[in-house]
Amino acid sequence: MHESRGLRVSQRLACDASCVVMYHDAAGQIVDVGARTRTIPPALRRALLRRDHTCRFPGCHARVGEGHHIRRWAQGGPTTLSNLALLCRRHHRAVHEQGYDIQRAVDGMLHVRRPDGRPIPPVPSPPAVPADPVEALRSDHVAEGVHVHTRTGLSGWLGERLDVGWAMDVLRPRPGSA
Repeated sequence: MHESRGLRVSQRLACDASCVVMYHDAAGQIVDVGARTRTIPPALRRALLRRDHTCRFPGCHARVGEGHHIRRWAQGGPTTLSNLALLCRRHHRAVHEQGYDIQRAVDGMLHVRRPDGRPIPPVPSPPAVPADPVEALRSDHVAEGVHVHTRTGLSGWLGERLDVGWAMDVLRPRPGSA
């Protein structure tokens, strides 16, 4: 169990890290050093941030994220924009260590599955915020006939005892009284 968890952790850490392979001879002396890398170059990272804006996990809108290779780099996945998705640290960990799966469809949409294989449906984007939200709210109140004043948020309760019988009648009218 610990080996598979350790493998998953190292795969997550290596997802957006560099990898330098050092070859040794039988005596342990370095013979060759490879320079193959999986890091996301700055220009590609900027393109990823511009395209994704926030974490691509359904329902998450975290603005800080890590580049995730959809097809793992260690399995031949290229470091290209089409093979990358922006994930916040929490969801990047969930994909690598908790068994969530992300796939990109032909149309470019991401499909996320739970560890048991059930799909997580896409979540609609949050509504756009108007340029002047206060004025938009005031306009909505006028249109709906809502008058907001200094006592609007105050309770009308003056500290009197609760009339339990009246409260019960309001919550659940007696049969035949309605």
